Amino acid sequence: MELSSILMIAGIIVIILSLFLKDKSVQVEKDVEELSINIYQETNALKRRIKLLEEELLVEPNFQVKHPEVDKPDAFTSFQKVAAQIKTGQSSYTQSDLKSEKNNKPINGILVSQVLALNGQGLSIDEISKLSTLSHAQIQSILANGGKQ
Repeated sequence: MELSSILMIAGIIVIILSLFLKDKSVQVEKDVEELSINIYQETNALKRRIKLLEEELLVEPNFQVKHPEVDKPDAFTSFQKVAAQIKTGQSSYTQSDLKSEKNNKPINGILVSQVLALNGQGLSIDEISKLSTLSHAQIQSILANGGKQ
């Protein structure tokens, strides 16, 4: 036998074997496609979560934090309340009345969870008040209600 016929027979055998063997590139293509679909789904899920957090925190999409307007009692209305109390014989319009006017605003859920977590760590109301922006009365009401408003 000549060398050319041996090479031809070996080539035919290799071609026949290649038809029966699985192609690994098909499996790799499927794996890459599954991976890209998973990454796409996770990215969309993260975008939805970020959007929900933005809406919950009232943050604009360009990440500019809105500064809350502080409800300060007008000096004239405070004066009118004191004058009305004096006229009717009520003698005490105290600082606690002013604080209760401020406390009528709902408290942010993040602050509520922070107060509950700090209380769970064993901190006192004074320490929690120093760490948060809430008054003692607000903290006591949060703890009394268990975080429900």
